[in-house]
Amino acid sequence: MKRVIFSADDFGLTPAVNEAIERAHREGVLDQASLMVAGAAAEDAVRRARAMPSLRVGLHLVVIEGPAVSPPAEIPDLVDAAGQFPSDQARLGFRYFFRRGVRRQLAHEIRAQFAAFAATGLMLDHANAHKHMQLHPTVGRMMIEIGREFGLRAIRVPAEPPATLARAGTRAGLGDRALYAWCRLLRHQARAAGMITNDHCFGLAWSGHMTRERVRRLLEHLPDGVSEIYFHPATEQDRVLARLMPGYEPAAELATLLDRGLRDQLRVA
Repeated sequence: MKRVIFSADDFGLTPAVNEAIERAHREGVLDQASLMVAGAAAEDAVRRARAMPSLRVGLHLVVIEGPAVSPPAEIPDLVDAAGQFPSDQARLGFRYFFRRGVRRQLAHEIRAQFAAFAATGLMLDHANAHKHMQLHPTVGRMMIEIGREFGLRAIRVPAEPPATLARAGTRAGLGDRALYAWCRLLRHQARAAGMITNDHCFGLAWSGHMTRERVRRLLEHLPDGVSEIYFHPATEQDRVLARLMPGYEPAAELATLLDRGLRDQLRVA
């Protein structure tokens, strides 16, 4: 059997993202969204989520390229004076793995983000991480272990099958295949902790460009199992999105999520 979960990331980043997520759930096919609890528009996102109890909301853990919950004085080895995580993924990954003091601060911040989510009063449906940092063995382990303390039961494994992409018209590169294989570690961590995971994930190769045509083509070739298809929708590419994701097509992704015919296509498949 085939089951699809339509997801949106970066809930709470900007009002344009929040508005798109609300529209995509009320008028379209969006099932769930992942909340950046320290995002500039997080309060607005929570207000909208409370008015949409059918929208499943999870934590979009930020440990790279974004704001922290903890004050900089509590995690000085993680963030700058403004409380922002850096963007250098390789350098961060090295420090998260090898430096004990950094790991202690990382655990502190991950716990703070789960606590901030709990303080919203929303039910914690799932968790994933910004820039797929849950694939880092230290981050993934901490997200699972600390998340369990807050009732976490499901996480995203960003395993995008190269064979499916090929059938949908995109050939996976060597790096994509290596990432797909690396996902086995996170799946093992999750299953060992009794977590629920998706079987497949789509949105990596076409990140920011999940157009209606591409998604409809993808649905024709979905493998059996649970597939999470994730998006970065917004009603417009505001200044924040233009700076952080300059090449993305957020309005086109919103248009895809507003296409109720996607559900009909799944029923026929």
